[in-house]
Amino acid sequence: MTGSDNIKQNISITESSSNFDNLEKMSVNELLSNINQEDSKVHLAVREAIPQIDQLITRIVKRMQKGGRIFYLGAGTSGRLGVLDASEVPPTFGVPDSLVIGLIAGGEVALRKAVESAEDDPNKAWKELEIFNINTKDTVIGIAASGTTQYVIGGIIKARESGILTGCITCNPDSKIVEVTEFPIVVVVGPEFVTGSTRLKAGTAQKMVLNMITTTVMIKLGRVKGNKMVNMQLTNKKLIERGTRMIVDELNIQREAARILLMKYGSVKKALEFYKENYQ
Repeated sequence: MTGSDNIKQNISITESSSNFDNLEKMSVNELLSNINQEDSKVHLAVREAIPQIDQLITRIVKRMQKGGRIFYLGAGTSGRLGVLDASEVPPTFGVPDSLVIGLIAGGEVALRKAVESAEDDPNKAWKELEIFNINTKDTVIGIAASGTTQYVIGGIIKARESGILTGCITCNPDSKIVEVTEFPIVVVVGPEFVTGSTRLKAGTAQKMVLNMITTTVMIKLGRVKGNKMVNMQLTNKKLIERGTRMIVDELNIQREAARILLMKYGSVKKALEFYKENYQ
C-alpha cells in the first residue's frame, strides 16, 4: 500500500508509509536527491495554509497591541522549534523575552534529550501557563505535527475554556488538536521520507509557519522600518556593523559618526530618531 492510499483511508498522514522504500539500498546521492524532492513539497503546502495563518495573525496583533503575549506549547521536535522561535524574537526585534514564550513538555532538559512520557500529561501545560498569569490578551499556539500530543491538546482546551485565543500548527487535518483549536493551521506535507519521522517535512513546515507568525506580528507592531531590523539587539560585532550600515544608508553620514550614534543610543531606531529630531 502506498502513502497516498493510506491518506485516502484517513490514516494519520504523519504516520503514513513513506513514498520511498529500501532506503538503506540507496546511494548517498539518491538519498539526498529524494529527501530534497520531498522537501520541495513543503513550501507549497505552507502556501495553501496562508489564509489560516492570516486569520490567526490578524487576531494576535490586536491582542499584542493591548499588551498580550504569545505562548507556544509543544513536545519533542515541535516543542524545540517553538522555543527556538521564541528565543530568536528578542535579539531580532529588540523586544523583551517575555513577549513570546516557548514551553516544551519535560522542561529545559527536553531541549537536548527525550524526556519519557512528558508529552502524555494533559494537565501539565495549563499549570505551566498559569505560572505566567496568562490572560485573555494572550494567545496560545499548540505545535504538534501529529495533532495528538496530550500535553499540547490539554493546554489548548484549558486556554480556550478560559477565553484565550488559541491556534495550532499541525500536519494532520483530522486530528484532535484541529477539533479543539479555535484557529488551526494545517499544513499537509504528506508522508515523511523516513516513515513517521516528523523532524523532516513536518518540522520544516512548522518552522516556516513560526517564522511567518512572529516576523509578520513584529512588523505590524512597528519593530521593522522599511526592510531593516532597526530594533535588533547589538549583541556582537556583526550586528553592530549591520546597524552602522543602516544608519549610514539612512542618513548619508560618515561611518564613524554612525557608529558613535548607534553605540550611544543602543539601537538603530533610537539613533535615527535622535538625529532626525536634532539635525534635520
